[in-house]
Amino acid sequence: MVMPTYNEAENLPKMVAALLSLKAGELEIVVVDDNSPDGTGDIADQLSRQYPSKLHIIHRERKLGLGTAYVAGFRLALEKGADYVIEMDADFSHSPSYIPMLLAAVKECDVVVGSRYVPGGGVRGSWGAWRRFLSWAGNLYARLATGLKVRDTTGGFKCFHKEVLQNLDLARIGSGGYAFQIEMAYLCQMEGYEVREVPIIFEDRAAGSSKMSLGIVWEAIWRVPQLRFKYR
Repeated sequence: MVMPTYNEAENLPKMVAALLSLKAGELEIVVVDDNSPDGTGDIADQLSRQYPSKLHIIHRERKLGLGTAYVAGFRLALEKGADYVIEMDADFSHSPSYIPMLLAAVKECDVVVGSRYVPGGGVRGSWGAWRRFLSWAGNLYARLATGLKVRDTTGGFKCFHKEVLQNLDLARIGSGGYAFQIEMAYLCQMEGYEVREVPIIFEDRAAGSSKMSLGIVWEAIWRVPQLRFKYR
């Protein structure tokens, strides 16, 4: 389990407790914290002392972006001997209750995406019309620009077979924000991995503020069309 964190002090203890309460095999958690000003890193250290065999912490000097956080977390998870690696948010927008479903589904494919845009999936909470349109349009744009088959191109709730992450050239991935999810999906498709989507309901974050910014949106707009040339 890989979770990047930035200012998630309110959510992290509850999320760790929820994850460790699951009956999901030998689940271990990698937290990648980008020197959160609210003390998330210190809380992560306290939790790791409480659960030394279950919780592993990567501290980074500053906010370096979602993409590089996930890559760092993937590498540590593989070093720790993970058979499957799940990526998810720490703010409860991805419910831990879906994890058994992801682990069951990945046994029949290579990558599983917890998807908002397949039948049964959706969004619950205070998303306004503009945010819903932006998410829908962003997914459509990514699919048209790259030929992606996956419908939730920016979905950040995924489960990978370890062989997928071992075989992908993670050092080549350059996206920092949510474009990272699109680039990973594109790379998996280009390498011929079977990607399956299972429905989830995406929730509003439990506490704290969204990390979405104009810069993240802009990165996705200009970077996505370049993927066809980068990986041809």
